[in-house]
Amino acid sequence: MRPPWTWFPSAHCQDSRDSQDSRDSRDSQRWAELFDQLDLNKDGHIDIIELRTGLAGRGLSRASLEKIVEAGDTNHDGVLDFQEFTQFLGAHEKDLKLMFRSLDKNNDGQIDAAEIQHSLHTIGVEVSLEDATRILQRMDKDGTMTIDWNEWRDFFLFKPLTNIEDVARYWKRSMMLDIGEQLTVPDDFTEEEKKSGYVWRQLMAGAFAGSVSRTGTAPLDRLKVFRQVHGFADFKGNVLSSFRYMLKEGGLRSLWRGNGINVLKIAPETAIKFTAYEKIKNVMHSNNETRNLRVHERFVAGSLAGATAQTAIYPMEVLKTRLTLGKTGQYSGIAVCAKQILQREGIAAFYKGYVPNLLSIVPYAGIDLAVYETLKFTWLSRNRGLADPGVMVLVGCGAVSSTCGQLASYPLALIRTRMQAQASVKGAPKPSMLASLRSIVTQEGVAGLYRGISPNLLKVIPAVSVSYVVYEYTRIVLGVDIEGRRGGGEKKA
Repeated sequence: MRPPWTWFPSAHCQDSRDSQDSRDSRDSQRWAELFDQLDLNKDGHIDIIELRTGLAGRGLSRASLEKIVEAGDTNHDGVLDFQEFTQFLGAHEKDLKLMFRSLDKNNDGQIDAAEIQHSLHTIGVEVSLEDATRILQRMDKDGTMTIDWNEWRDFFLFKPLTNIEDVARYWKRSMMLDIGEQLTVPDDFTEEEKKSGYVWRQLMAGAFAGSVSRTGTAPLDRLKVFRQVHGFADFKGNVLSSFRYMLKEGGLRSLWRGNGINVLKIAPETAIKFTAYEKIKNVMHSNNETRNLRVHERFVAGSLAGATAQTAIYPMEVLKTRLTLGKTGQYSGIAVCAKQILQREGIAAFYKGYVPNLLSIVPYAGIDLAVYETLKFTWLSRNRGLADPGVMVLVGCGAVSSTCGQLASYPLALIRTRMQAQASVKGAPKPSMLASLRSIVTQEGVAGLYRGISPNLLKVIPAVSVSYVVYEYTRIVLGVDIEGRRGGGEKKA
């Protein structure tokens, strides 16, 4: 007679229940610890301020935190109690588990770079294996070059993402910071984002952020132009004495002279540069639309797009320099300034300094991009498994990279500004770029090539900080949050 075997399934079911009970117990304990950490005033509730304070190191926007409260706040009192908090985390972790399993193609409980690349490819997002590896390293706490469930869960636990498309946008999101030197347009938009209008919302946010940033730092920009054009013998003193000179000449409003045209040129420059960049990328793709452009190809495309945009809006650059240097009452407006230049100097005057300006694009853009990416990924590699860099890290990276880019391209920018201003001085010589370079080095030394750089460097941190903050909140107003999704009821299910 065969021995009874019905106890095996029974024991197996019991083991499964025990295992599930154990997991549920661990989850409950983990959620209780998280709740206790975030409940800063120990009143049994978590509000948006406590979330922002407790999750400050995770790089989350206010909009993202508000979505967490909105998703978990079942009684609509504006805060999360313990039950609401645990219900939210339980539901969110189920979504994360489904996403993890969809990425884990071979079901080995680990996600590698190839699986990330393949999964993003299936939803129309093309990334290179190198980029997929960088994505992986941001979540890989133990350095195994794979992501297990715990690493995946901990990284995305408080990010309001509900599907793989959201994760892809989160990974690919970009930021446009503008400090009034060279405008950077974000890369890697999907076809869906282009068709939905998301791209132009993001570019509009960047343009508005640039306008606020440039307006806030306009006095330093005007001081820089003065010191660039007028040699040390004509414009002596430190930054404070230079400000006193400008205030005495034209009053407080004169500190913003030339800022109007500086702001007006942001929108056309953004639109032209983005459109040109997309066209150039299409040419580089040739017949293979799915091929991901390599780093040097993106750099070439960006430089060519920048040159195209600069060529189109360069007359506005000349107008900005002339208005900035103008004395009180010299020009009643942009149109009057343009008319006087055209009548007295001809159309060619609108392209004075064009060659050094064009040449400055490559060193600035190349060094700025390279240093920014190096600093950011150095931070990520040293902080494995943590969330994205917060505001201060990104602002720091942007400030350092921009400073390096300026140091490399500043002599060309100085020569450009002097050539733009030369024709405005009656009887003044109008030397070429090389002649201007020789004259500056001969009369002022190598230091003369960096005349006016101090106010330019002073404006970097405030300009980048203002641009970042305004950019983030403008995207929220326009309906595009930090994760790259459209707001309101337009989220994907």
